[in-house]
Amino acid sequence: MSLRTPDKIRKLQTALHAKAKGAPDYRFYMLYDKIYRADALRFAYDCCRHNGGAAGVDGESFETIVSYGVERWLGELAEQLRNKTYQAQAVRGVYILKANGKRRPLGIPTIRDRVVQTAAVLVLAPIFEADLPEEQYAYRQGHSALDAIQHVHGLVSRGRSEVVDADLSEYFETIPHSQLMKSVARRISDRHVLHLIRMWLAVPVEEDNGRGGVRRSTVNKDAKRGIPQGAPISPLLSNLYMRRLILGWKVRGHERQLQALVVNYADDLVICCRPGRASEALRALRAIVEQLRLRLNEEKTHIRRLPEESVDFLGYTIGRCYRPKTGSAYLGTRPSRKSQQRVCRTISELTSCRGLPMEAEKLVERLNRLRVGWSNYFKLGAVSKSYRAIETHTCTRLRRWLCKRDWSACRRFCVVYRGRRHDVLSESRMREIRTYGSMSGDWKRSRQATAPVVDSTFRLLSHDKCIF
Repeated sequence: MSLRTPDKIRKLQTALHAKAKGAPDYRFYMLYDKIYRADALRFAYDCCRHNGGAAGVDGESFETIVSYGVERWLGELAEQLRNKTYQAQAVRGVYILKANGKRRPLGIPTIRDRVVQTAAVLVLAPIFEADLPEEQYAYRQGHSALDAIQHVHGLVSRGRSEVVDADLSEYFETIPHSQLMKSVARRISDRHVLHLIRMWLAVPVEEDNGRGGVRRSTVNKDAKRGIPQGAPISPLLSNLYMRRLILGWKVRGHERQLQALVVNYADDLVICCRPGRASEALRALRAIVEQLRLRLNEEKTHIRRLPEESVDFLGYTIGRCYRPKTGSAYLGTRPSRKSQQRVCRTISELTSCRGLPMEAEKLVERLNRLRVGWSNYFKLGAVSKSYRAIETHTCTRLRRWLCKRDWSACRRFCVVYRGRRHDVLSESRMREIRTYGSMSGDWKRSRQATAPVVDSTFRLLSHDKCIF
């Protein structure tokens, strides 16, 4: 659930967007004072608090700010911005695992920097929103990943059956600062706002050195490229630089000459072409990417010819599907195999031995929340087969978890009351009861004894909010 934008901020955003839309060449020169407005900083703080997140390098958390006094804290921050004494702090560098096993760098700014960046986004986003082409779907109000998927599916269904599946290698880390600032300065002439953005681009990164200390690096400042992923300003800046690629594709005439349309979401990019034009479109894309000083990952960039092949985009597979009743083929969408494997892997982690101390109702609540969120996104095209596979996997893993949980309880009971044979089952007896699939009468009786627990748990799992 997103927060409701206050009326005064909405009026400001509407006015800025209308001016930017009506005057494509106009440069805004009085924006800095809008960033440190009391209502803008307060709403920016509420957004950051709603999103949560860990503390930055200063160790300041939301609980610390609340105990200090939110209004007092925001007043001091506004005073720093007003007096031009605000300085961005280093970001805390962490790594998150990607699906392919590699690590993605993530920068966590301090809460103070997050609030100022969010306030800047509130002011700048309506201006640049007026310039972004319709082919860009990421981080925009009224646009979503599902809209991008439907756009690609529509293009493929209408004859653009050759798709260039392009992968930009380390897009966020390779954006050149000088070219990016040219894109910003095309619309913004306020030197104080430009100074803020330059400062955020060049902040150092502090990360654990593995020996209990901190390693500080200035890679972005030294290389003069890269924007920190995890900062509130990063999505806006990444969209702004990707706009150069899409406009270059149109200005050079590739869209008209090759009958090739670009669809972009964040750093994911596909080009839908008429048959026989994909190779030429890929060569043209390489030239534009090189001119923008970006890198194309040649190992992950492919040409897919539908319907003989399929293309994966934003978790969906677009390709040949079959109608369940007639068996006739058509070009459709379905959840990709990697997406199904990823959610099944998460379910397996939730129902692993580490979760045995958890209450069954709590586990079922987490599983339902996961399944509902997954089904809310993967709801386009042929999804029934994927739903059934995940339902089967969930029930199997939950049943095994319940059996392990009862076994663990028996072992703890045996340890506490060791020596009192008349109160507990022997270890061999417990192992016999635990054996899954045993046809002995003891297993049947033990299964019947735990049946109410299992049945009640599955009733919780099949609540009406989940569409599986």
